[in-house]
Amino acid sequence: MSNRFDKAKLPSRHVSLGPSRAPHRSYYYAMGMTEEEINRPFVAVASAGNDSAPCNTLLDSQANICREGVIAGGGLPRRFNTITVTDGIAMGHQGMKSSLVSREVIADSVELSVRGHCYDALVAFAGCDKSLPGMMMAMLRLNVPSIFVYGGSILPGHFHGDDVTVVDVFEAVGRYEADNCPLQELIELEKVACPGHGACGGQFTANTMACVGEAIGLSLPNSNMVPAPYESNADIARAAGEQVMNLLEANIRPRDICTKEAFQNAARVVAATGGSTNGALHLPAMANECGIDFDLFDVAEMFKSTPYIADLKPGGKYVAKDMYEAGGVYMLMKTLLTNDLLDGNCLTVTGKTLGENIDEITWNPNQKVIYSVERPLSPTGGVVGLKGSLAPDGAIVKVAGMARLQFEGPARCFDSEEDCFHAVETRDIAEGSVIVIRYEGPKGGPGMREMLSTTAALYGQGMGEKVALITDGRFSGATRGFCIGHVGPEAAEGGPIGLVEDGDIIRIDAEAGTIDLDVDAETLKARREAWQPRTNDYQAGTLWRYAQNVGPARTGAVTHPGAKAETHVYADI
Repeated sequence: MSNRFDKAKLPSRHVSLGPSRAPHRSYYYAMGMTEEEINRPFVAVASAGNDSAPCNTLLDSQANICREGVIAGGGLPRRFNTITVTDGIAMGHQGMKSSLVSREVIADSVELSVRGHCYDALVAFAGCDKSLPGMMMAMLRLNVPSIFVYGGSILPGHFHGDDVTVVDVFEAVGRYEADNCPLQELIELEKVACPGHGACGGQFTANTMACVGEAIGLSLPNSNMVPAPYESNADIARAAGEQVMNLLEANIRPRDICTKEAFQNAARVVAATGGSTNGALHLPAMANECGIDFDLFDVAEMFKSTPYIADLKPGGKYVAKDMYEAGGVYMLMKTLLTNDLLDGNCLTVTGKTLGENIDEITWNPNQKVIYSVERPLSPTGGVVGLKGSLAPDGAIVKVAGMARLQFEGPARCFDSEEDCFHAVETRDIAEGSVIVIRYEGPKGGPGMREMLSTTAALYGQGMGEKVALITDGRFSGATRGFCIGHVGPEAAEGGPIGLVEDGDIIRIDAEAGTIDLDVDAETLKARREAWQPRTNDYQAGTLWRYAQNVGPARTGAVTHPGAKAETHVYADI
């Protein structure tokens, strides 16, 4: 089988061919490999599996099944693991500072393992938020033939006759603190909200980036909305292993697939599904790995003209399982392509174009989850980019399911999430306020925390539509309400958000795409001159190193120059 491949032209030749590599081969013989196996291409099978959370618990078994496909395709699978930080568990405390940083650690660790062992191709398995873009960033950085596989979403929980997700538990905490939810009810809910394996079920960050995997062409068609417990995930894992060998034979690489047009397709799918605002952070970070200019404003440009057509939680009714049963990401892309909202000429990991893959899909008019472009839930996307005097470098808000798109009110400023959460907990937030949480950006946090505990508590108290919340940090894909994240420049860099004072009037218009601070130029100048940089508690270790290197949210909060600065591509060593 291995005669399909010329090993002498692959990276693994550096560890397996010629007399000088006898010591290297001795390690492979120690692991029980035969001479014929050592002469095959070496395929990295990277898993983010662990016992940290249900998002990741099935990934290792799926990765092991992938080995079968690699072997059937003539390759030699080499499995290894990387970390995850699971947001649902890291949320609401200092642990959340580790979340976005983990995306870089995942990409870096996969890169180092592939480089160090000279692997020829990559199949990557991920289940929780940052592990998805982290894996795809590694694929684009290394540029060896690659396929991304999502471990699948959790099935919905059932509580008092309704489908529920972990967000219902976060919001129930807010109701409990507002004396609207008995403690016993909260305890009952927490025990049934997450009934088994898989990532959060709504269109939160994990499912948003899973949709991106298919839309951008790095995942097999209709593979990423399958619920984690379904047995068909084994077939997907096996197929990914076999197909990556076809990509290796044809020398189809991630950067051949992820063109600017493919990134535009992915941004449209984020908007059309009412996806996570984090999509506007991860797409620019992935683009950086290809040397493509695609920042927050490029993402927002796609959002402007994309209808919101998938009725998914948190803004809608349904979860990933329902979308899968309705036909999945490709069903949604069918109506987008038919209405000229996607570029069908982009290559995918099938070896065919996106348009050719979509041609194999028949539109199902009887399903209730995915609306047609002609009859959308709303005419423009579920996610909107903002810009103005408060956010010259942009900001982002999810408007899916929101009735109110404008907000004006006096600022109430907090210099950390903890201080704000305490005020929410003690009901010390007035209706009509614009809550400002700052010094939580990529550098200032450090780590750009998500604020789901705070936003869910506000919603649980019935305040979700009565206040606005803006931050230089992030929001969970599970957040709903008038919540604006990624405000840039961040406070730690002296951005306008760091100059806001209590009582200042802030105006937000998600329809016009504006966010402005109503303070005259002279006053702002005086505040800027008086402003002093702040230090945080992380003056050593990983978070310190991240803060030294991280760039602005607008360009993806990345920590290195990307493909534009590279002098070689790993795949060509």
